[in-house]
Amino acid sequence: CIRDRVSTQSTGKTVNKQVVLQLETAVGAAIKCFKGGKGILVSRDRFLPVKSTNDLFVIQSNIYEIRNGALIVNPRRPFSGAPLIKLGSHFSKVKGYMERLKGIPNLLELDQLTISGDVTLGEGVTLKGSVIIVANDGQKIDIAPGSVLENKIITGSLRILDL
Repeated sequence: CIRDRVSTQSTGKTVNKQVVLQLETAVGAAIKCFKGGKGILVSRDRFLPVKSTNDLFVIQSNIYEIRNGALIVNPRRPFSGAPLIKLGSHFSKVKGYMERLKGIPNLLELDQLTISGDVTLGEGVTLKGSVIIVANDGQKIDIAPGSVLENKIITGSLRILDL
């Protein structure tokens, strides 16, 4: 592989005076680039990919539990699998995500969630069913600590104090 520079890219970094190369290929194809390299299969009950803050939101929630080293769906969840989560651009970077969540909501009974715009969720929030929260441009929605939102659509500019 290193002789074939098409599949590598220099990162400009060195480790112990060795140039670090980035492989631009699937791991299955990349394994041949390492003498004696081996792969292992990790089943989905031990690993869930986290490629976005949508995935992070679910994995941090009470949807999953770890039992004997295996990741399982919480047996108290009335639905199979994870809810559909669509967090808007304000949540797309981890910094913005962390600033907008004062705690990870209870998602056990959530089917789907869409959040768009300048929205913050207080600590101890519970989301159930289908919840859509859309803050219009230039407006802000704050969901108060301890709020329970079940099958709600919230739009505009709002501070929810009690539901």
